[in-house]
Amino acid sequence: MPGLVPTPRLSIFRRRASLSRRSLAIVGSVALLAGGMLSTAQVASAEQEPSTGLGPNVIIFTPTMKQADIQAKLDSLASQQVSNDFGTARYAVLFEPGTYGSAATPLVFQVGYYTEVAGLGQSPNDVVINGEANVYNQCDSGGNCLALNNFWRSLSNLTINPMGLSGCRANTEFWAVSQAAPLRRVKITGQTTLMDYCSAPAYASGGFIADSSISTTVVSGSQQQFYTRDSSIGGWSNAVWNQVFSGTIGAPAQSFPNPPYTTLATTPVSRERPYLYSDSRGAMRVFVPAPRTSSSGTTWANGNTPGRSIALSDFFVATPSDSISTINSQLARGKNLLFTPGVYSVGKSIVVKRPDTIVMGLGFATLTAANGAIPLTVANVPGVDIAGLMIDAGPTNSPALLQIGTGRGHENENENDGHGQAASATNPTGIQDVFFRVGGPHAGKATTSLVVNSDHVILDDIWAWRADHGTGVGWTANTAKNGVVVNGNDVTATGLFVEHFQQYNVVWNGERGTTVFFQNELPYDAPNQAAWQHGSTLGWAAYKVADGVRTNELWGGGSYIYTNVDPTLHASHAFEVPVTPGVKLHDILTVSLNKAGTIDHVVNDTGAAVTPTVQGPAYVVNY
Repeated sequence: MPGLVPTPRLSIFRRRASLSRRSLAIVGSVALLAGGMLSTAQVASAEQEPSTGLGPNVIIFTPTMKQADIQAKLDSLASQQVSNDFGTARYAVLFEPGTYGSAATPLVFQVGYYTEVAGLGQSPNDVVINGEANVYNQCDSGGNCLALNNFWRSLSNLTINPMGLSGCRANTEFWAVSQAAPLRRVKITGQTTLMDYCSAPAYASGGFIADSSISTTVVSGSQQQFYTRDSSIGGWSNAVWNQVFSGTIGAPAQSFPNPPYTTLATTPVSRERPYLYSDSRGAMRVFVPAPRTSSSGTTWANGNTPGRSIALSDFFVATPSDSISTINSQLARGKNLLFTPGVYSVGKSIVVKRPDTIVMGLGFATLTAANGAIPLTVANVPGVDIAGLMIDAGPTNSPALLQIGTGRGHENENENDGHGQAASATNPTGIQDVFFRVGGPHAGKATTSLVVNSDHVILDDIWAWRADHGTGVGWTANTAKNGVVVNGNDVTATGLFVEHFQQYNVVWNGERGTTVFFQNELPYDAPNQAAWQHGSTLGWAAYKVADGVRTNELWGGGSYIYTNVDPTLHASHAFEVPVTPGVKLHDILTVSLNKAGTIDHVVNDTGAAVTPTVQGPAYVVNY
């Protein structure tokens, strides 16, 4: 597998009813009809039941369907979505419990942009694909084949027995991705690679695995950074800059910086993402995993995942045609909220006030701010879970895109709808696989992407992205001050990706904060040093712990600079923290990319410079 260790990174060009198994078969048939795969007569011969309300972009397959029809639909979807990086189409591809494909005829398909592929079993063992669900490099007109822009797709809650294809790609699960492309609750029984070594140069920019089991040694290859949490693996091939493991059985031993592995035996606090499943009677439900502390290994290794099950009838199943007033009315009535695939214009805030409310998206459902609104806000109540959403800025500046909590000291005020419950360690709020964009698909402005005011919040696989390519991109076009601001206490981030914001990318004001894995690129496009400095400090740090904070800890953090508009720009330091015994940073690094930009120090005034001629990495093991 040539080219496993890359040269430094190139710039990125970069409804409302429970469902039965019987009705699921109809949904799958209708979806296939929409794709031109089944005739009207074939649909008419199936059992006739009313629409279930999940919409035409939720495609559900059952084991009784003809494999040729399933393959044709998946191939058609891939041909549409593999290159559709800023399109508006969104899809959820769901597999009912059973086995798909065989050694003789494997089911092999590609997963494109805005496509969620998931099993509908209670356990990943309930859906088995003999074949592969692959993500490959994308090749540009110059013949460069890269995975640097393979964002916004996911695979979860199923088993893959890799088989099929031939030559370089034979019998291997390829998941060559970068940010916002998680693997969750996946069991893979054969060769797995996180880079596409079958075409060059094959660079990849980092990803996320959680609650998964991979039997063989994972080929990390060109992955510049990667985070694996609460999983089981057969081994790990290599490291480039920043590979982090927590609670992962079979992970390489701690060895940062040579090689740069950061390995924690357990994850301090974790909460897995809620997921849709079909119960033993064929009814569709949502399972909400219980939070864990000091966790290791998968939640399902010894039986079903601990947690609670909620009937789909307890959800308001939203579509893009529903008004925000309707959505808020349903939330006020005590409903949970499920967004079906699509793009939702949000001109006033969707407001969550009830403790333990579940808000989840299917198929990368996207909330787009309109009129400067904050698309989604949560009161100071415990146990809320927000999962599987994209949130985009609109052309009028929003103060934030997601706000958790209304601020310190408000736990018993009226905005909590009279519940008066404070957050707690035993019932934390979870934010999983929530991805923010300021610019990219269209013009966008937002002061901050994510503001966390509540205590006891878990941020699990977050990518806040001020766009460096796409539409509406430029220093005065997609303006965004900060990516993530944490004001609450006892907030834990497991997998925090924050890139290109114009001032501090992350600001941590709360006490007892914990981050396991942080990945950052500083902004590319500052026009000159005067536009990107404050006082005598050049640039802005990627990760800022406020001066008065007494306790904060970070494991495994990387910040990179690439100032392509003005390659002479400096950042004084990538990490800026108070010098106090309770604030600790472990295994942090900086890199200068493509001979453009300098970071003078890694943290405060400690750590060597990285420059266009000495590109690094520069490491600090403990601070």
